[in-house]
Amino acid sequence: MPRQVRIEYEGALYHVMARGNRRNRIFASPDGADEELFLKTLGECCERTGFRIWAWVLMGNHYHLLVETPSANLVDGMGWLQNAYTRRFNSRHREWGRLFGDRYKSVLVESGGSGGDLYLRTLLDYIHLNPVRAGLVPSESFAGLLDYPWSSLARAYSVGPKARDPWMAALEGLALFQCEDRAADRRHFVERLEERMKAEAAEKCGLSEIAGQTLQSTLRKGWYWGGEAFKESLLEKLEQLKGGDLPVAKDFRSSDQARDHALRDGEKILAEAALHFGLGDGRTEAFKTLPRGDLRRVAVAWTLCRRTSLKQRWIADRIGLGTGDNVSAQVRKLSARSLKELPPEVRAWMKRFL
Repeated sequence: MPRQVRIEYEGALYHVMARGNRRNRIFASPDGADEELFLKTLGECCERTGFRIWAWVLMGNHYHLLVETPSANLVDGMGWLQNAYTRRFNSRHREWGRLFGDRYKSVLVESGGSGGDLYLRTLLDYIHLNPVRAGLVPSESFAGLLDYPWSSLARAYSVGPKARDPWMAALEGLALFQCEDRAADRRHFVERLEERMKAEAAEKCGLSEIAGQTLQSTLRKGWYWGGEAFKESLLEKLEQLKGGDLPVAKDFRSSDQARDHALRDGEKILAEAALHFGLGDGRTEAFKTLPRGDLRRVAVAWTLCRRTSLKQRWIADRIGLGTGDNVSAQVRKLSARSLKELPPEVRAWMKRFL
């Protein structure tokens, strides 16, 4: 799977998920000792890093966390958490080697913004309803959500402040649903989820789609859970990271982050080119209407190939060059020509990117 750059900033919120190596269990003790060990280790991690946990659930061969990082240190904190738990798990079970599979998945989550806290509320419910989708609740072992002991619903949101771990952000989580930290509101918080469990089919319980973005697909394959404005702000941060000394993995170019970043850069170049060539404000299909062989269109294709990782098929469709092969051929011909041979406006445009 293509590697995504971890975007870190103060106050960021992440959905973090990790599975056992080859989907093996990471909580293997029948008496819950492994789960307690993980929670103890998570607490130590929060002490070291300042992490605040809004929600969590432990699910046999994987876990989900909703993590806030006041100090922009997700990578350091998660590295310590998984390494420390692996060592402790292996010591308890007299095992060795990797406990977790691929690197943990982290998805940035929007809070506030134009959509309010809709994305955050949806994710909080998704985490707490995980045992329902897994078929663990309701069952002979766990009749209701509170009977499942390995989630923050049972261990934090349904109990008073003195009974919960100090690293839990349950007060803020309750406030998302207009609940105060008192017995009646905590009971209402649980009852609302119980009603949702009964109303929704188990396999889809807690899943949502907001503005065309599906939660389950986003958490599996995406890199952010939020609106367009939130994505734009993250792409700005990614631009700053790529412009610095951050080492970028070779396979980053094919990641979702890279594709979104490339599309953003591509549309920006098209807008600038439209203004440069007097074709409008860049929000039109102006380049598609140019005559066949017009060097202005080829110069834009040359720039997109030079400055972005966009596929040639996308470039061909966007500016009217037919096929990706034609883009390649036209750009190659243009690159072979001397700048002195080109029309002044094309020459001036290309000089900006040399």
